[in-house]
Amino acid sequence: MKVIDAAALDYKTLNEALRQPEHSYVIQNCCGQRFIGAGMSDRDITIQGISGNALGAYLNNANITVNANAQDAVGDTMNAGKILIHGSIGDAAGYAMRGGKIYVRDHAGYRAGIHMKAYKDKIPVMIIGGCAGSFLGEYQAGGILVVLGLNASGRPIVGNFPCTGMHGGKLFLRGDFRNLKFPAQVTAAIATCEDLQEIMEDLKEYCEDFYYDLETILSSPFTLVTPDSKNPYKQMYVAN
Repeated sequence: MKVIDAAALDYKTLNEALRQPEHSYVIQNCCGQRFIGAGMSDRDITIQGISGNALGAYLNNANITVNANAQDAVGDTMNAGKILIHGSIGDAAGYAMRGGKIYVRDHAGYRAGIHMKAYKDKIPVMIIGGCAGSFLGEYQAGGILVVLGLNASGRPIVGNFPCTGMHGGKLFLRGDFRNLKFPAQVTAAIATCEDLQEIMEDLKEYCEDFYYDLETILSSPFTLVTPDSKNPYKQMYVAN
């Protein structure tokens, strides 16, 4: 394991240091450096401090753990691997991700999961332990989003306009949120036991990572949101 002190490093120098032959790295004194781990494979990176924008962008089969918060665009277009955030994340997490996992202990900003998609046999998964901001799952085309609403402190589990333009994938919200204002092209229903089996292994892994009790997580119902149509814009552009 190689330890890198990032206190005096710009993002280019830091990322060049991560491209050396070692497999495991610990980054100390991280303070907003961008693109950490971008496009990398076969790496195990632990970050002490706050990572900057585009952490793990285009990630390929690498693991990144942040023991603090992370800024915007975590996992942008990632292909595989896992990003574990022991804190909160900024906006547009998982933008266009097409594989891998993003697990967040606390909250997410706006547009989490925007343009999220499945790619061949890859089904990306993002689990947000706290609450998510507005436009959650905007234009979602595939993959699985889960928001647990833990430690919400009175905050709504999701902000305004969830699932705008959603035309694929699934959103699970812990609790009964069938009365939330969703767009017309999606359906919200209480998840069945069969529905929950699809995310059960991920929930178990999430609980192990963040020391939560799975039975407590499952003590509340989940609302499953799915699109009714693969072409939600048809009515806008095709004459009847």
